[in-house]
Amino acid sequence: MVEGIVSFSDWQKLDLKTAEILEVEDIDKADKLYKLKIDLGTETITLVAGLKPYYNKQELEGKRVIVFTNLKPKTIKGIESKGMILAVSNSDKSEVKLLQTDGVVELGCKVS
Repeated sequence: MVEGIVSFSDWQKLDLKTAEILEVEDIDKADKLYKLKIDLGTETITLVAGLKPYYNKQELEGKRVIVFTNLKPKTIKGIESKGMILAVSNSDKSEVKLLQTDGVVELGCKVS
């Protein structure tokens, strides 16, 4: 396989779902990180995201996003993060924008 190329079967392993950010909290001694409570429709998860330089808490609360839900959990600043919000950034990461759906869809819908 060519380096950097992902097979379709590997792509199918990713569980990307529509979600809504319910709560946003600061994390002690973390200049870039927020603790987020995420609604996936059938369950609520917690994750940590480095969005503080790009969004304030009020901008994030209620925002509908795409979340990578079957990423191996990782403990960050003592918080178990159970997913990753998908975003796009420019080359120097001075701008970061969250990926969202075209129109409103149910929470928990699978992205394909």
